[in-house]
Amino acid sequence: MLQVLSYQIADSIDIKLFKAYFKAELHYSDADELFYKLDQDHFIYVFKYGVVCFLNYDPVKVSEFLKVISPYCKNPSGQTLSEEFQIETGTKENRIGYNKIEITSADTDVLRLIMLNVSQSVALDYYSEQANMLLEETNNHTMHLERKGTLAIPGRNLKKYIGKTLNLKNRIAENLYIFDAPPEVWEDENLNKIDTDLKKTFDLQERFRNIQESLSIVKENLELFKDILQYRNSTRLEWVIIILISIEVIHFIIATLF
Repeated sequence: MLQVLSYQIADSIDIKLFKAYFKAELHYSDADELFYKLDQDHFIYVFKYGVVCFLNYDPVKVSEFLKVISPYCKNPSGQTLSEEFQIETGTKENRIGYNKIEITSADTDVLRLIMLNVSQSVALDYYSEQANMLLEETNNHTMHLERKGTLAIPGRNLKKYIGKTLNLKNRIAENLYIFDAPPEVWEDENLNKIDTDLKKTFDLQERFRNIQESLSIVKENLELFKDILQYRNSTRLEWVIIILISIEVIHFIIATLF
């Protein structure tokens, strides 16, 4: 029985710098991911979007590697998200359960595909958590708007909030490729079947759509908040102009009379 452990450790990992530093056998690499084969049944998968996945590693070795890679992480996660998955090899047929997959042979490409899908699942957990935090904050502002008829957020904080939302949307957009199957899948019917079944098991597409819907709701509310802020600033400016004109009129009347 082989064990897959995947961790979301940061917003992102500098793949280029880590590749130059960490000297181990690379079975596959590109600008977004590094797949290391340490020996026959020990693998490490590093992703640009802040996920590291281990196959057949004990907790001590995992902890040691996470310390090694930490200098190459941007915005390390305060609370590490993780997912565990079991692989049983040498079975009569390929079969996938809730937290386990049975495969006929432990081919490297099959193992990589399994690790990829587990890592995608962890990344979606992370993005979902971030999106839910934004949505909850948005709901607090809309509830205050309903009760009081005004926004409780100053203009500067609203701009920061808009920036935080846009940054999250951009990070997800940058990593859309993670939901695409590797090129090998299109050339191998067995890999394609395993990839399709894994995506269904982890419910990747539906979870991704939920994140997009949450961000769309946040975006709609932000546009409303922005319009209210602009109206508030416009009204304030109009009152300033009226006051200034009134002062000038009073000065004119006083100068005329006296």
